[in-house]
Amino acid sequence: MTALTQPNTTPDTQTLPKPHWEPGVEHLLSTLNPWLTQSWNTQLIPGAGEPLYLPADAQTPHNRIFFAHGYFNSALHELAHWCLAGERRRGLEDYGYWYCPDGRNAEQQAEFERVEVKPQAIEWWLTLACGRRFRTSLDNLSGEPTDSRPFRTRVQAQAITYAEGGLPSRAESAVNLLSQAFEQPRPTEAVFSEQIPS
Repeated sequence: MTALTQPNTTPDTQTLPKPHWEPGVEHLLSTLNPWLTQSWNTQLIPGAGEPLYLPADAQTPHNRIFFAHGYFNSALHELAHWCLAGERRRGLEDYGYWYCPDGRNAEQQAEFERVEVKPQAIEWWLTLACGRRFRTSLDNLSGEPTDSRPFRTRVQAQAITYAEGGLPSRAESAVNLLSQAFEQPRPTEAVFSEQIPS
């Protein structure tokens, strides 16, 4: 999910049954959803299709963050986008962004990377809070090849900036909840400074 050039087609909001969830997803959801529901009228939902954010509407009284195929890392990535979205954007489908799918040219990919730095830096924080390994995502397997190192370096710099100046408030709450639930130390600047992410 990112701001580029093509609108979403009809959203696939079919939820994925629990037997298809990756290990740890049930614990992740039981940790985050009470907070999301009570504080933000929002639920994190394992979807059967592509990730999608849907605001509350006449049929569904809560906002929904659908993540792909019950994948743990997809849940964290979509949560990171939600942590950054302001109040106005949280009232819009997919935060008002259009998605340009895999197969982007170099110019489109550069725009993708520009808007993905902050969410992927937050995702790195969330991933470490769960005791898992973080990998950046260029999400363009069939597009023009690009050098990923500059993007990975920018993600690292942003993660360090968050360590120095503080995370956005919802990201801060999520990191604290996950660190406690997964019994992991809170990430520190030193962890992000050691090496750029893969």
